[in-house]
Amino acid sequence: MNQNSIETSTSTETLNDILRAIDGEYTAIACYELLANQAENDEIKKRILEIRNDEIRHYETFWYLYISLTGNQPSPKMTKECPADYRSGVLASFIDEQEAVDFYHRIARNTDNPVVRDVFTRASADEQNHAVWYLHFVNQ
Repeated sequence: MNQNSIETSTSTETLNDILRAIDGEYTAIACYELLANQAENDEIKKRILEIRNDEIRHYETFWYLYISLTGNQPSPKMTKECPADYRSGVLASFIDEQEAVDFYHRIARNTDNPVVRDVFTRASADEQNHAVWYLHFVNQ
């Protein structure tokens, strides 16, 4: 089998982690839309919507990755409720982004599949960048 092929065997744990990542991105997409609408100004709103667009890209990438590995479509679900107010939302977003960095690094480290490793390594870099922005918003 070609080592660079996406069909490289992927563990059940990794497939379950991909599903969890899909759910996390699905939740972030919904919560960041709400958060953007609560933003204190247009500059912050624009930045949150840019972050949301990254999350949409991650969601779609993970979605297609899962389908290509399993032949099955995931059924995404919200993993938590979105915070009701802006300040709580920014703080929760910062924490979620930092947790995603760690989670995505773990997925990348624990897989033998080079496509999965690359996808999650790149996504973790985006999530770290998002965390920095949310930390900035927390401190404003």
